[in-house]
Amino acid sequence: MEKQQLIEIVVEQRSIFEKNIKIVPRKIPNNAINSPKITVITGIRRCGKSTLLRQISKQYKEYNYINFEDERLLEFTYKDFNILLEAFFELQPEATTFFFDEIQDVIGWEKFARRLFTEQYKLYITGSSAKLLGSEIATSLTGRNIQIELYPFSFQEYLRYNGFNIKKIYTTRDKALIAKYLEEFLTYGGFPEVIKSKDYEELNQIYQDIIIKDLLVRLKIRDNKSFRELSLYLLSNISKKISYNNLKNLLQFSNTSKVKNYIEALIEAYLFFSIYKYDYSIKKQIRNDRKIYCIDQGIINATAFKFSKEDGRILENVVFLELKRRKKEIYYEEEKTECDFIIKKGIQITEVIQVTTSLANYGTKQREIKGLLYAMRKYKLNEGTIITKNYEDTLDIDGQKIYVVPLWKFLLENQDHS
Repeated sequence: MEKQQLIEIVVEQRSIFEKNIKIVPRKIPNNAINSPKITVITGIRRCGKSTLLRQISKQYKEYNYINFEDERLLEFTYKDFNILLEAFFELQPEATTFFFDEIQDVIGWEKFARRLFTEQYKLYITGSSAKLLGSEIATSLTGRNIQIELYPFSFQEYLRYNGFNIKKIYTTRDKALIAKYLEEFLTYGGFPEVIKSKDYEELNQIYQDIIIKDLLVRLKIRDNKSFRELSLYLLSNISKKISYNNLKNLLQFSNTSKVKNYIEALIEAYLFFSIYKYDYSIKKQIRNDRKIYCIDQGIINATAFKFSKEDGRILENVVFLELKRRKKEIYYEEEKTECDFIIKKGIQITEVIQVTTSLANYGTKQREIKGLLYAMRKYKLNEGTIITKNYEDTLDIDGQKIYVVPLWKFLLENQDHS
């Protein structure tokens, strides 16, 4: 590429990057700024990575920024990095900090990043692929990077965006507002742009961009129809167990390897997560069916076959994402009965959690309690949690305590994770 063209792109992008927009401050690990290591920020597209870079940029008087999603950079290759560096130095000769936005599709980027690192420049890199945290870093940037995984807004961030202050004690009016915002959050999810628009069309467009730009095009997937059908099936069966073999037969794939590879690609793009059934044997864990969850409940509502308004699977997905934000190691339990989430810390199971919309139905209440009690006894825990839409209680059953917690209260627990 011509240097003058790169200069024009950098100047134009920077003027947009530095525009004053409403920012909900997100937590940045101290070492991400204070350490000389490369800070790598990954997450699904449109979850706020560029906005987080804006937040970080306020720490620096001089820096250079470029976003590789610009269509004018489609022909940019690793051979152009040195020309880009010359353009940067012409514009900001004193800058020692570089922001590279959505860099994952430039083959060889990690070697360039390593060179700048060895020359003692500070780098911030974003990308929409978990691969950015995988093979490239494992081979070229080991020990040279700090990793941040960014999600769409948590409920706490959603409230802060709407000007609602998190407190220890809430008035009746506060609780009414929380209930209103929670309903919106469960419906539209946490993508920053969608919080403003409350538009399913925008959510559907985000989903299509992930499927087309981040997966079909980038991975050169030819079997477009099967890939889309698989993704839609997963979205419509959130929190349910999946089996590669069953999916192969159901969706008429030629082999299970293709199903496995496609699901791994969807997970790599941060669209889905999967968890294993807990077992002391790692081999058995891997052989068992997985449960699948989505990065955002809004995407589920906008694109999947419609769920009932009171479908507990949306609540379960929201709880799962919150546990992920809290960096919990999550499994599910299914032996004599089921328990939604088993939380492991080190070598110990430390928490067991059930999620259900309501305990008003006697059969539902008995089933949820039975599954939780079984897990509590199996893992020798005296306490367990059932998260519901809005019911609160404490149950004492044979000396074992079950805390029934409304979803909003669980989401607003004083966790420093947002």
